[in-house]
Amino acid sequence: MPWSKHDYPDSMKHLPERVREKAIEIANALLEDDKDEGRAIAIGIAQARKYFGDDEHERQEYHIMADGEDWVLKRKNGKHAIKREDTKEDLLEEAKEYVKDHDGVLFVHTKDGEVSQKLYD
Repeated sequence: MPWSKHDYPDSMKHLPERVREKAIEIANALLEDDKDEGRAIAIGIAQARKYFGDDEHERQEYHIMADGEDWVLKRKNGKHAIKREDTKEDLLEEAKEYVKDHDGVLFVHTKDGEVSQKLYD
């Protein structure tokens, strides 16, 4: 199903307009080449960002980190937790969806505070 500037995937809704339009163009071309829809969207967004130089420095950073016995999701320099779970694994799935919906970058920390992963999904 080809997308348009008025009908596009939810994952593109927080992109700047020019980046979104380029992502739609790229994703539609990939669909025509029989690429899987999910991959077409992800590749389209990534390539559109590269095209316009719109990489993670303009995107909100989110961090999964230990907070006592719990794990929390916070914005960079945030004082309050956006989400809190008992385990890192439980929080990770929720955090990925939240960060994706807010077009952010997710940094996953170890218990001692070191960054172990950087995710764009």
